[in-house]
Parts: sequence; C-alpha cells; structure tokens
Amino acid sequence: MLLRGISLFQRVRITPRVFSAARLQPCSPAHPAQVQVQAQALPYHPAVVSPHATFQVRFFYKPNMPVRDPSTASNYDAWRTQHTTANLKLDFKDKCLRGLVTLELESQTDKESKEIILDSSYLSVSSVKVNSAESKWEVKDRAEPLGAPVHISVPAGAGKGEIVKVDIEVATTDKCTALQWLTPSQTSNKKAPFMFSQCQAIHARSLFPCQDTPDIKSTYSFRITSPHVVVASGVASGDPELQSGDEKLYSFEQKVPIPSYLFALASGDIATAAIGPRSLVATAPDQLEAAKWEFEHDMEKFMDAAEKLVFPYQWGQYNVLVLPPSFPYGGMENPIYTFATPTVVSGDRQNVDVIAHELSHSWSGNLVTSCSWEHFWLNEGWTMYLERRINASIHGDSHFDFSAVIGWKHLEDAMQEFGKDHRFTQLCIDHKGIDPDDAFSTVPYEKGFHMIYYLEGLVGRQNFDKFIPYYFKKWSNKSLDSYEFKDTFLEFFSTSKYADLKGKLDSIDWEGRFYTRGLPPKPEFDTSLIDVCYKLADQWKDKNFKPSTKDVEDLSANQKLVFLGEVQNFEEPLSTEQAEKLGEVYELTKGNNVEIKSAYYAIAMRSNVTSTYPLVAELLGEVGRMKFVRPLFRSLNKVDRELAAKTYEKNRDFYHPICRAMVAKDLGVSE
Repeated sequence: MLLRGISLFQRVRITPRVFSAARLQPCSPAHPAQVQVQAQALPYHPAVVSPHATFQVRFFYKPNMPVRDPSTASNYDAWRTQHTTANLKLDFKDKCLRGLVTLELESQTDKESKEIILDSSYLSVSSVKVNSAESKWEVKDRAEPLGAPVHISVPAGAGKGEIVKVDIEVATTDKCTALQWLTPSQTSNKKAPFMFSQCQAIHARSLFPCQDTPDIKSTYSFRITSPHVVVASGVASGDPELQSGDEKLYSFEQKVPIPSYLFALASGDIATAAIGPRSLVATAPDQLEAAKWEFEHDMEKFMDAAEKLVFPYQWGQYNVLVLPPSFPYGGMENPIYTFATPTVVSGDRQNVDVIAHELSHSWSGNLVTSCSWEHFWLNEGWTMYLERRINASIHGDSHFDFSAVIGWKHLEDAMQEFGKDHRFTQLCIDHKGIDPDDAFSTVPYEKGFHMIYYLEGLVGRQNFDKFIPYYFKKWSNKSLDSYEFKDTFLEFFSTSKYADLKGKLDSIDWEGRFYTRGLPPKPEFDTSLIDVCYKLADQWKDKNFKPSTKDVEDLSANQKLVFLGEVQNFEEPLSTEQAEKLGEVYELTKGNNVEIKSAYYAIAMRSNVTSTYPLVAELLGEVGRMKFVRPLFRSLNKVDRELAAKTYEKNRDFYHPICRAMVAKDLGVSE
C-alpha cells in the first residue's frame, strides 16, 4: 500500500492536512506536530508532499472499522443509522428499561459489508431481526473501555443507499452506566421514585445497541411506558395514552438528527410551568414555583441573544428539567430538555447564567458536533464562547472578560492537577484505548474557548461575527473534526474581501494550537470586575479590618465567589473571630445560594468556627451535587470526624450511588 508513492513506515514530509478518513495522532509529547496517519477503511489516502512538517506515517488497513472515532467498536463506515425507534418500558421495581429498539441503517457500500457491528455495554439482548427476519447475531466478549460489540449477520449485504431495519429486543442490567434510579427518599417531596439518563460520553450503549459515536446522527421516535410522567430529548407528540394499571404511553419525536449521547429520558413526579413563549421548566411540584421564578425573567432574553449571534433556534422548544436534589452533577444539554442541577435554583437569579451555556449547546455540540471525543473542544470551546457573548449582550462586555478571567483560573487549576506536560492538556487528545470520561476536564472548555477567542482577535470581532452563522449553517446536522474546522475558517476568510488578513491567517500555528500541551498564550482581559474582589480580599489580610455590609452590596454572586475563593486560599487562615464576622456581616449563610454557602463554610471550617458545623451538616442533607458534597465532607471530617460520620450515615440513602461511594471513600467508611 502506498500514500501516493510513500512506502509504509517511511519518515516523510507531508502536509498536516490529511483527508477526512485519516485520523491524526501525536507521536510524542516533544513533537506535537508529528502525527500518525491511520487510514482505516480505504485502500489508500492521498497526501500532498510539503517541506513544512515532518510526520511519521503508519498505515493500518482494517476493513469495516470506524474511520474517525476510536471510542466506538461499530462499523459505521459501512452502515449509518438514519432513524431510531425506541419502544421501551420503565420498570421502577426492578430498576430496568426493557423493550424493542429499531435501527434503520443505510448501507454505505454496494453489498460489500456482510455484518452490522453495534456498540453495547452490560446489556441483555434476547432477539435480533433484520428486515423482520431472524438473523444470526452474537455479543462479543467485553473489551474495556468500548464494551461488548454486537455482531449482526447480513449475509446478502445491501446495495449502497439501501435501508436495512434491525429490530433488537433488549433490557438494561444492574450494571447499566446510563441510568440512575432514585428512591422516593432521594427526591424533594419524597412521594415517588425518579429515573434519569446520562449518556455522555459513551453510555448510550448501555441502554440499547447502537452506533455510539458523535460522528453518527439519527432522528428518533420515543415510545416510553411508565407509571410516572416522562420527558425526553424529543418533542411530545399527542397526549399520554393510558395502558394497563396506572401506566401511560408517552410519545416523542426528534426530527433533528442527534448523536446517541443526546438520547435522554427522565421519569418521576414532574410538573411543568411556562418560563417563556417557547420554554417550560419541569421539576417536582413542590419546587415548581421557585424554579419558574428563577428562570422566567431571563429565558427569552437568552434565546433572543443567541439567535442574533448565530441564527434562529432549530429545535422548537427549549425546556429545563430541574432534577431532584440528590442529582450529583451540574447539568446536561439534552435537546428539548436541558437536565439541570437543582442548585441553579438559588432564589436570587444569580446562577441562571448557566442556562446560557446549555442553551448555546443547541448550536455548538447539538446541531454542529465534534466527530469524536478527541475533538470535544469543538463542542465545549464554542459553547463557552457563545455563552460569554450571550451574557455580555445582556449584562455588558465587562462580564465577558470577567467570566473569561475566572475560566483562566479554572484552566490553571486543571493544568496543575494534570501537570502541564500531560497529554490531557492538549486541545486534541488521542482517545485510543481510553474512556473519554477519564479525559474529561475543563481543558476542552477553557482551552477550547481560548482557541476560538484567539481566532476572533486575529480577524476582528466584526469579521468573526460573520463567520459564526456561516460555520454553523455549513455544519448543521453534521459532525466534524478539528481540521475540517480549520478548513472552514480558512475557506471563509480566503475571499478577496478579506485579502488584508492573509498574513495573519498564514501565521496561525494550527498544529501547535491543536497539540501543544499546557496553557495557551494568555490574552489581556478587562479585570475591573474582578479587581474589586481581590482588593476586598486583601483588606481581610489585615486583622484590624472592620467589615461592613457596604463592602459587598454591589457585588454579584459570582464576584462574591471570587472574593471568597481568594480568602479561602490565604496562606494563613482567618482567625475564628474574623471568619465569624465574615459570615455575619456579609450574611453568607442566608438565602439559597449553595455556591456561596459552601464557599463560606469551607473558610469557616478552616478557621474552626464551630457554630457553622451543624449548618454544614444540615446543608449536606439537602444537596447531593458532588461539587459541594465531597469537599464539604472532607473539610468537616478534618474538624469534627464524629459529626461527619453521623451526617453521612443519616443521609447515605439520600445520596446518589456514585456520590455515596465517593464520599464513603473520602471518609474511609463502609458504603
């Protein structure tokens, strides 16, 4: 096999631009521009000789293997899912989802592929039919991290473009990683059980066999039977139909093609209320009014700002599902229904800006998607950029910079955690042989943001704003990699209209930006909103400082968090008396803002303010988000081991199993 006259394993000079069926991997940390070109499905790949970069070329010929995504075992180059119908029943007693899933797959070859390979993980598959006829199939041995692929025989193959229907009878097992089942005691009103899914990154394969890759997008039909209200990542079609007993059939359609990780379900005691002309909030009935008040003021403002920046919203409805308090995560951008942490509902509308992030995913990530988790920054970097632009349009440009400065601090923290030379600090990360969850961090979010922000600064915001809708229109309903993004950017600015930018465009070190480890170059930001936080923190270093409520009356909740973060990081902690005054004068334990409460409690426990220990224990019985629960338990354990153990034992059934296991490990107690 040759790459246009280049023999195997020969060191050659070729351009970094390889065609879409090739995958780029760094050869070594020392030489991020050196890559392996893996051609996996085609007999050869053209490459253009160039004097500009040295690459090591290795060629692997693997028929019927995926081209761009190493996190799937499916042969999606030979078959592509066009539509998925999920007829599933929720069994709360056995904590199981079971039923019939039908995949409609389009053949990409002319009868060359004789089998369909689907991803699966910890599933019980009982029957497989191809075009309504029994078919030979086999669940192969499990291989981490990809799971146990299902091989389905299609002896005659199918002509190119022909649709093959695959019916699969399937049930989840107790090892399912996509579903979380909550007991009534884990919900706010404690009346009914609750179930929700979390499929990102590669957990959809534990719901049903599928092509579990963001490089494949499918439309969906949901037919979900449950004794409790169901919401899904589709638009409801008709009223629920009464089935046997107290069960109802809920139907949804998702006509915009989505990747498998955006398949989402939730079921429980759920009520809804309008928060805008095209938006609902859904949550437990006893939490509905509070959630409605929290979001209704800003929801349509966010949508209007986003549409002006990109183009009109494509999904019909944008709704928010506020999950039970034991929900251990922050949020998930499922189409139609964003799944959100209940800590967003703080009673002061100070945390609703997080909705701007999830809404932005309606364009970046959901509509235009990275083709694999190696290029995850295309989802999250763009989303951080859009979120900050949306908030700036509502609150002012200084808020863009304020958020970016906070984000830079988070990026520095990630670099410190990984080590600046760790491969997970690259923008593009080789995922071969690793679980995408293991590489998850703020790096694709913030380093990705800085990639987009760098390009904006290079061409100017006015020009970049014209590129934004162009990019999202070109790639709507599609998936792409970093090099296709690069090509799209250069394509847009290659016209004579932007001839004056040629020198700047030629200066972009794309390989360095994609593969260099550690922090990117730090831009200059307006620090006016953050400087006041640092100034106030510096005043608290003086033991004779006399605080006043006026110190914080003009600070937003996020500014207070920056201030508290600085105080928490003092080399010498506040005295007990100072820490008490901090909480009392600034009223940091009042209200429902868990972000502020937890930040203050961390300071108070470090300063041995014993009066706050019962308040910490009380909060730990109300909130299950691991962002707060784990650090608070660790701090409480240091100052009052007995109270920490009692608090855990009292609330262990309230916590999500993942959270419960992590806290037990932190405390050194049995789960």
